[in-house]
Amino acid sequence: MDKSNLSATRRNVVAGTLTLAAAAAAVAAQPVAAASKKKPQAATGGEHFYVTSNDGTQIFYKDWGPKDAQPIVFHHGWPLSGDDWDNQMLFFLSKGYRVIAHDRRGHGRSAQVSEGHDMDHYAADVAAVVEHLDLHNAIHVGHSTGGGEAAHYTARHGKGRVAKLVLIGAVPPIMVKTPENPGGLPIEVFDGIRAALAANRSQFYYDLAGGAFYGFNREGVQPVDAIIKNWWRQGMAGGANAHYLGVKAFSETDFTEDLKIIDVPTLVLHGDDDQVVPVADSAELSAKLLKNATLKIYKGYPHGMATTHADVINADILAFVQA
Repeated sequence: MDKSNLSATRRNVVAGTLTLAAAAAAVAAQPVAAASKKKPQAATGGEHFYVTSNDGTQIFYKDWGPKDAQPIVFHHGWPLSGDDWDNQMLFFLSKGYRVIAHDRRGHGRSAQVSEGHDMDHYAADVAAVVEHLDLHNAIHVGHSTGGGEAAHYTARHGKGRVAKLVLIGAVPPIMVKTPENPGGLPIEVFDGIRAALAANRSQFYYDLAGGAFYGFNREGVQPVDAIIKNWWRQGMAGGANAHYLGVKAFSETDFTEDLKIIDVPTLVLHGDDDQVVPVADSAELSAKLLKNATLKIYKGYPHGMATTHADVINADILAFVQA
């Protein structure tokens, strides 16, 4: 892993926000009668909003950029939030695109509900956001669990709305070892994740981000503390129950039929040193099942390569989007 690539992740972009005092003053300035006639607003401030999914779950999303520009919808990995796409959202915003990222149910700022932590509900929640924003000709980009979600959404809800699909270190076709998927990871691996999460998820998240997720456990790779802490921050913002149940969703869902249905151009990106989602049983198989896939494997790149090698990944996605 090049130090030059990692150094790019240290740059911070500071965005201005409204202060609470200013917001309070604005509300106070409105006549009571006029305020009572206004429809309830879903926005929490700025361009951060909520939408209600079909089962009543509040899903948080952010929507930046010109509303008439081509939209790019980002699907985050487990157990993170839409904030994991900050680099990509700012990059594609600067290129003139409209960028949208949501927090999966039970993750980030979305409602910490008890039910629905499965791919069918995840995809339906995305559909609620897309329909609310009336997005068409959209590019959907999914990482890891988000790659499964993006594929499931595209196959089940995306007809006529999705233009292209990008899968980065994605979990399809299926992660767990089964008679039909002998190259998968044993169920004991995922049982171990659940056990570690239940015992001390704070420590588990810190260790995962500081090790295999970004390849910081590899010889000669210098861990970046800010990246580790940002990963931990996102994970701890979500609900423990959603993350626990989500392990089954990302590891045991079989996306084979979804991949066979998808006919939009799909870019499949994966690092050959992905220690979380091994490339041979994921990207290489997915590319064979998809009707119109382009597969690109990066030598030495880790699971979290969209962060550690954002400059390379962003450029490759942009070239695909513009092709």
